[in-house]
Amino acid sequence: MTKTRDFVSVFRSSKKPDTYLYVRRGHLWDDLPETLRTLFGKPVHAMDLVLTPERKLARTSAEQVLTGIADKGFFLQMPEEQDMAIVEFKMKLGQRNR
Repeated sequence: MTKTRDFVSVFRSSKKPDTYLYVRRGHLWDDLPETLRTLFGKPVHAMDLVLTPERKLARTSAEQVLTGIADKGFFLQMPEEQDMAIVEFKMKLGQRNR
């Protein structure tokens, strides 16, 4: 069940341009999957915000972010121009967290 609102932190990847990670505020970095941490690199704090399904975001819907956080504990936003390695990685993460 997706929350109707959540206080989230957004981090920018130090390795991948235009790649952002949304997590509940206060979520511990070490609690995220190791493969995600390796791919993402050092997290650079971008902002904190209260997220509701109606909130407008630039490249994804707030509802998708809230669902990802509820299901996996995080939401990974990547640029549209994804190479196959990245697409496969996201698919593996999704399968592992079922």
